[in-house]
Amino acid sequence: MNFKGTLPTLILQALAEEPSHGYRIAQRIKARSKGVLDFKEGTLYPALHKLENEGLVASYEGVEQGRTRRYYRITKSGKAVLTKDRSEWRELSRAVTLILEEA
Repeated sequence: MNFKGTLPTLILQALAEEPSHGYRIAQRIKARSKGVLDFKEGTLYPALHKLENEGLVASYEGVEQGRTRRYYRITKSGKAVLTKDRSEWRELSRAVTLILEEA
């Protein structure tokens, strides 16, 4: 099943919980989806950079266990987009469920 287009929303959701670096974001999404959604670096980082270019996330450097990492946090604009995306996803999900239940 193709979930293309959902990654930015999933990233925003992960960052709404707390600022984080890319690897931890991917691990959080994987854990919360019980392993169904496993985004690799080649997919995750371009999405993070696009969100940053759009002003939906901001990044900063931090040190964790002696390693410098790039951390991301959701912005006010990102929170507004996440609220809209959640609403649209719920509406789409209900519609698809209705159709599949009829089959």
